[in-house]
Amino acid sequence: MSVVARQGFKYSIIGYIGFLLGTVSAIFIFPNDFEFYGKLRYILPTAEMLVPFVVLGISYANVKFFHTVEKDGKKQNMLSLSLLAVFINFLIFSVVFFILPYFYPKFSHLEAWKSKEMILPLILLLSFCAIFNKYTSNYKRIVVSNIFDNLLPKIANLGAFCLFYYFALSQNIAFAFFFGIFALMLFGYIYYTNKLEKIQLDFNTDYFKKDNFWKEFFNYSFFGFLGTFGNYLAINNFMIGEFMGMEEVGIYSVLYALISLISIPQLGLFNISAPIINKTLADGDMVELDRFHKKTSLSLYFLGAVLFSCIMVGFPYLTKLMPNNGTMLREYEPVVWIWGSAVLIDLATGFNGNIISLSKYYRFNIIVMLLLAGLTIGLNYYFIKNTDLKLIGIALSTAISLTIYNIIKIAFNYIVFKVSPLTIEMIFVSIICTLAITVAIVLPNFDSSFLNLMYKPAVVLVLIYIGNYFTKIFPLEDYLNVKFIKSIFKFK
Repeated sequence: MSVVARQGFKYSIIGYIGFLLGTVSAIFIFPNDFEFYGKLRYILPTAEMLVPFVVLGISYANVKFFHTVEKDGKKQNMLSLSLLAVFINFLIFSVVFFILPYFYPKFSHLEAWKSKEMILPLILLLSFCAIFNKYTSNYKRIVVSNIFDNLLPKIANLGAFCLFYYFALSQNIAFAFFFGIFALMLFGYIYYTNKLEKIQLDFNTDYFKKDNFWKEFFNYSFFGFLGTFGNYLAINNFMIGEFMGMEEVGIYSVLYALISLISIPQLGLFNISAPIINKTLADGDMVELDRFHKKTSLSLYFLGAVLFSCIMVGFPYLTKLMPNNGTMLREYEPVVWIWGSAVLIDLATGFNGNIISLSKYYRFNIIVMLLLAGLTIGLNYYFIKNTDLKLIGIALSTAISLTIYNIIKIAFNYIVFKVSPLTIEMIFVSIICTLAITVAIVLPNFDSSFLNLMYKPAVVLVLIYIGNYFTKIFPLEDYLNVKFIKSIFKFK
């Protein structure tokens, strides 16, 4: 088995373990105390949202220019100066952060200010981790970094919550554990990087001054920085925490864990599709790119629609099995419908953004990312200030901005590349799933919520299978057989 195959398999395993850990915790553990869970879920996304202002895209430049500096024997020089630049950026960022209340007094009333003892050190740790993450990826080693980025944050959330809720320890001890996991992550990155190649700090600037290489490095970093503003999930967490409260952040985070189930088919899509997209773009074979785009998008939409349908009919009964019967989650059921529909639309567009980012028009992706961030912030603020919809308003905001974002990319790709992810089969998928959901909802209920949770999604699956059998939309027979299942465990 090749290094890439081994790394790809292990990466997927770690990804699914992390996904299951986060989802199970969100459903059965965190609903015990939405307030404290909300604090945890506010601190990390807020830090992640501010990290780009410290890293400034330098991590991406460590990938872009790696082979250039490697050829000149200056890898360690680039890594060292990148870490130094991040540290200096953090000092400047901290100064601005602390003097901001003097110019904008309301800033001192924000939750971000009140939680600065946790958020600021976390920003520094995550910024250093971002540099090491991208740097080590140049060695085609992605498994360890996936453990650090995927598993450890979930362990930090779960461990801190259990210490506070189940062991009745103070919040300070729980937060100390939370922060300690991220400190461990940084030390782990340093150790692993040193194991790949001994770290030799070199802060000499002569190489970067030669031929104004630093300008090229800075320009690329700046475009990488601009491309990081599309993290609407972190924006949502921050704004909910500031304008609604930590309890709502906790509820929102649990709902997100449920809705993210719909995106399971999308895991690893870019890694799989990137070489094919690259080749078709290089060959100018837009017919093949369009065919592959449509096929992949239909598969994602079909599988996502199946999962969405099961969640829709099972959600009311799942909430009754949660701690405190999930009463507060049930009140926000429209969030699942609205946000889930937006995620489905996102799945239907396939790898729209990847086509743009791998082409010479990659800067357009940055523009639409900024548009997504601006729309999300603006619509969130409107719904929070002018309506009483609360989290439903946030869901509407996310759905509107994400849909506009995807429509723009569909139009751009069709105009420039003459490719589109949309097919008539997607309409048939929508009709079949809608009928399946409707039938399952009107069927009689058992007294047991657990039985309802099992049998209603099962009815949905059977009806979708029957509908697909006659319409031949998705080749299920290619996947529901012994030969395919056995092939999953073979790697050549």
